[in-house]
Amino acid sequence: MKTKLITAMMVLSTSMAMSQMKVREELPEKYKWNLTDLYVSDDAWRAEKDRLQEEMQKSAKYKGKLTQNAAILLEALEFNSNLAKEMVRLSSYASMNSDEDTRVTKYAGMKQELQQLFTQYGALTAYMEPELLTLQEDQLKSFIAQEKGLETYKFYLNDLLRKRAHRGSEDVEKVLAYSSLMSGNAANIYSTFYNAEFPHAVIEIEGKPVILNSANFALYRGSDDRSIRKQVFEAYFNQLNKFQRTFGAQLSGNINAALFSTKARNYNSTLERALDAGNIPTAVYHNLVNNVNDNLETFHRYLNLRKRMMGLDTLHYYDLYAPLVDKVDLAYTVEESIDNILKSLKPLGKEYTTVSQKAFNERWIDMYPNEGKRSGAYSNGSAYDVHPYILMNYNGKYNDMSTLTHELGHTMHSYLTNKKQHFANSNYSIFVAEVASTLNEELLNDYMLKQIKDDETRLAILGNYLEGAKGTLYRQTQFAEFEAMIHDKAAKGQALTGEDFDQMYLELTRKYYGHDKNVCIVDDNVKSEWSYIPHFYYNFYVYQYATSFTASTALSEKVLNGTDKDRKKYLDFLASGSTKYPVELLVDAGVDMNTSEPFDLTIAKINKVMTEMEAILTRMGK
Repeated sequence: MKTKLITAMMVLSTSMAMSQMKVREELPEKYKWNLTDLYVSDDAWRAEKDRLQEEMQKSAKYKGKLTQNAAILLEALEFNSNLAKEMVRLSSYASMNSDEDTRVTKYAGMKQELQQLFTQYGALTAYMEPELLTLQEDQLKSFIAQEKGLETYKFYLNDLLRKRAHRGSEDVEKVLAYSSLMSGNAANIYSTFYNAEFPHAVIEIEGKPVILNSANFALYRGSDDRSIRKQVFEAYFNQLNKFQRTFGAQLSGNINAALFSTKARNYNSTLERALDAGNIPTAVYHNLVNNVNDNLETFHRYLNLRKRMMGLDTLHYYDLYAPLVDKVDLAYTVEESIDNILKSLKPLGKEYTTVSQKAFNERWIDMYPNEGKRSGAYSNGSAYDVHPYILMNYNGKYNDMSTLTHELGHTMHSYLTNKKQHFANSNYSIFVAEVASTLNEELLNDYMLKQIKDDETRLAILGNYLEGAKGTLYRQTQFAEFEAMIHDKAAKGQALTGEDFDQMYLELTRKYYGHDKNVCIVDDNVKSEWSYIPHFYYNFYVYQYATSFTASTALSEKVLNGTDKDRKKYLDFLASGSTKYPVELLVDAGVDMNTSEPFDLTIAKINKVMTEMEAILTRMGK
């Protein structure tokens, strides 16, 4: 959840002041996204929804005719592409309105309507892929030669034929389409319960009651007062654990839904099914987990460095978000963050920075927290004919500035892809999506370090890079390993209760953080952390944060220190959409994920940063 700003003119250097505002209506309009760019009103949305519901019935006229000739095939693909484009726009409006305040049932209902609409659409078009799968490669080549417009759909069609073994008959596809009415229930229940109805703990800080919602937990876990950090972690995790059975049932339900789809699609595992969308070998996933486990000593070096910087005899898990440097408050107003971000992005060229400025000036961003608002941050670039949007929960810290440029990276990726590619090729893989966002973070870090020479502040910025490495490479890989464990257990028919999740998560976390080696003490209550991580409902999503972190490390070097040709290759990559498989797109951009080079470069950079920090500490007599 979020909190608020005071007035449009007030300069707030800490998030404490912002978190006092609770009502969305009190926020200045300039800090709220403008969803009327999508539809001018709810009534306009509903009129369009009703029109599409009627229009989609026409898709039946292509049944049995898709492989007759090239012209009919192109007409059918264009018709359905246009339908999908408008339906996604409808969905964006409903979901983003709902995210403003998840307690508002009107927009939750509109989201449900869209889910039903997509289900109806899926059932009406269930014949398409089974028919298309009767195409032979030579027939498809002939059709493309006859109708140049089919070039737009060439990648989709070839990819579909590649997945022939995982597609069923029309009846099977229809059943799978209808199953979507149930498959998302666990995630929806989790989101509603956690964001709108969860009874967050209330604690007293400095004599005032504080509700430990998501925003306040993120805020106060970074307190420089260790007793507050400890109190916040204990209260937050203990409250989560009171609902261990509920969270466990929700996550288990989500895994079972994934398992159903896996078996129905004839995949060997839920991991294989999830990665096959981008034609990514499961070895990429397993290699990441193995490489990180083989380099836990580097992570432990970071944890020992943190212990040294904080002057602690024993490092606890609740110490991991505290400031690394005393008396260095890396706090930034939104305006300061925007200025730093735009300057850091200059290596990417004028068009990139100009469009980024539009995002800030033309209300593409919903900036501050409010009661009931969806937690976290995201970029939504699915409104193809409009522009992307960003949801933030800005709290005034360096990490918030970093998150803002991260989401802006997604936004620019969507903007450039939508500008160059047909809608059919605009939905790029998540595997490459996180490259654009993490590279933006790399550029911001580089820019800030070039401005700052003071040892303590420099330590703070270098430390922030290590925090990113911890959170993106090590923490997300830990999450990925946890996902693999729980999905494997479900595939074997073993029970998955909240208690099971607790035990598995605690053991894994203690391994990563060197608990048994006394590197970082992972207290027992950390077992509950898994229950508030929404990404576990996305099924093998988080590993891509880690792989993207390594890819962006390699690419940022080319953007910052390479040639104009290197920078152009990167911008071309951002505009490529789904015209190739993600690993191939990254090769075109200049990094080969089939090798260990990106990972090795990342580990080398992490160690180089720590070496510099250790030298500064020694110079300072610490």
